[in-house]
Amino acid sequence: MAGKRGKKPTRRQEARIILVEREPNLEQRLRLLFPERDGAQITRESSIDRVLERFESDTYDVLIITGAAFKAGEVDGIELLDVIAATSPATQVLFVSAPRDIGIAMSALKAGAYAYARLPVEDQELRVLVKSALEKRAAYGPMPAATASPEPVAVRKLVGQSESMQRVFRQIRQAAGTDIPVLITGETGTGKDLVAQAIHERSARCDGPFVPVHLGAIPAELVASELFGYEKGAFTGANRRQIGRFEQAQDGTIFLDEISTIDEKVQISLLRLLGEKTFSRLGGRRTITSTARLIAATNEDLAEAVGRGRFREDLYYRLDIFRIAMPPLRDRPGDIPLLIDEFLKRYNVSYRKEVHGIAPEAVSLLESYHWPGHVRELKNVIQRGVLVCSGNVLLPEHLPPRFRPDRPVRRTVTFDVGTSLNDVEREMVVQALTAAGNNRKRAAELLGISRRALYNKLRKHSIE
Repeated sequence: MAGKRGKKPTRRQEARIILVEREPNLEQRLRLLFPERDGAQITRESSIDRVLERFESDTYDVLIITGAAFKAGEVDGIELLDVIAATSPATQVLFVSAPRDIGIAMSALKAGAYAYARLPVEDQELRVLVKSALEKRAAYGPMPAATASPEPVAVRKLVGQSESMQRVFRQIRQAAGTDIPVLITGETGTGKDLVAQAIHERSARCDGPFVPVHLGAIPAELVASELFGYEKGAFTGANRRQIGRFEQAQDGTIFLDEISTIDEKVQISLLRLLGEKTFSRLGGRRTITSTARLIAATNEDLAEAVGRGRFREDLYYRLDIFRIAMPPLRDRPGDIPLLIDEFLKRYNVSYRKEVHGIAPEAVSLLESYHWPGHVRELKNVIQRGVLVCSGNVLLPEHLPPRFRPDRPVRRTVTFDVGTSLNDVEREMVVQALTAAGNNRKRAAELLGISRRALYNKLRKHSIE
């Protein structure tokens, strides 16, 4: 029975640990704590100079580096962590050093090390640290910038660590503290509806109703009756009184999406409501006081619509008091892995799957894509991937065909005579990265150089 239980946890069987230390003391202890019979594979290098070559051909779950080895190699230790974060994001890094090396340890943590332990480290502490690293590993690596950020990485279902999303999170908190109208702008699929819900849920109106109205989906002739309601007999077919959305949102928030689609008559009624806080049902005589807070959204440039005479200037200025601009996904560096993780969790529950993560090659394909459909498109891609994935890791083959071109596109690069060799080299590196979809392993193969040589050229030419 004990033997069967030992075979059950797959993650433990696949534990691959690489240790970088000058003397074999720590290696011997690790082999006792994580014996080979339990599935652990432990590799030791005495210098960090050889580690990059190891990662060229192998993958490891945990990398343990001692402070002495970190300082002794020709390769810069921080550079090593940067390279590993880019090429093997699943690897968890544990830094072990003497108290005198605390400064180096802090630099390592900022560069992406999972944890830090001071020497001498007890066996029990070492076991806990390594086991914790194995439990936390994912198919794509740790995002240290997210945990170090002073701002949250998630507000409601909005997820992001990029500077543009941090600004959105701050604006949500500011808007939630007032009752003024809010105008949310951004392309379709960027999450404007989630921003509106987040403002409502963080405001003093959170116990009141949140009433979303997608104006673009309502026939133009029915928008007024939908928003303001109508009395019995107001028009043909009105055989009963209908309460409108503004009444439904009393003491709460009404969210008008695609505000640019409403016609002139509805614009006038909305302008009156914003100015006087009152409205009447269609066919009714009674004036109703509105206590709803208004949040509007648009994927169009309202100022341009005003200039073309499609939208009233006075209404535009009534709405555009506090604006939140949602950034497109292509302008949110670093957010895609966080969003992938969020959607994996969501659809694992929906489809009763256990997709633990996503392969680095698939992440590279997703990060190099231009995302015309923004977050909504990414969500649909991950939803499809989880549905068709039969294993525990999302692979490139689980992505839609547009991420897996049938044959490589051959690129031709030409240079004028007199172009310096330095400029030629830089352009060739940029073109190789573009052709490889920013996959650095493939780019190195296209250039006929090692991955380590590629990283040296990226640093030389200041290529991000």
